[in-house]
Amino acid sequence: MRPLPSGSRKNRGISLGLLALCLAAARCLQSQGVSLYIPQSTINATVEEDILLSVEYSCHGVPTIEWKYTSNWGAQKIVEWQPGTQANISQSHKDRLCTFDNGSIQLFSVSVRDSGYYVITVTERLGRSQFGTIVLHVSEILYEDLHFVAVFLAFLAAVAALLISLMWVCNKCAYKFQRKRRHKLKESTTEEMELQDVEC
Repeated sequence: MRPLPSGSRKNRGISLGLLALCLAAARCLQSQGVSLYIPQSTINATVEEDILLSVEYSCHGVPTIEWKYTSNWGAQKIVEWQPGTQANISQSHKDRLCTFDNGSIQLFSVSVRDSGYYVITVTERLGRSQFGTIVLHVSEILYEDLHFVAVFLAFLAAVAALLISLMWVCNKCAYKFQRKRRHKLKESTTEEMELQDVEC
């Protein structure tokens, strides 16, 4: 077998070098992908409660984090930031939202209108992104209404007990009064009969 000319060996070495370089670059790009973890994808809350929408991400470099909110009342972007910088919070959530470097956000004093889908998108500097969704259900607090009903029922029970007691006392008084009246009538009848007997 004849040995390859030196020029062919050079070309083959360059080709192998380029192939190794391409494989290394592909592996490096793969390792720079974004991963996102959401520990709780559904959250149930009551009105006026503070809620943490918790997430964790991993990627190379500093990503851009964006949260959007979708509900029956429409869709809107509520916050966007890069960890370590000031967050750009929408006007509707300005005074009641807090951001964390791990991508989580906290909502303060939620209302029924906050119920909906919260979508987070984590985008790395090369343009690769990952998104996840958390569903939030906010319900009315019924305890205040139940407390009012319980107090009102207790008041009605107290009034009913007082009325029953008054009726019982009135009944006793009426019975005593009738008894005295009968006794007086009986005495007067007896006296009349005695007088009639005396007159005769």
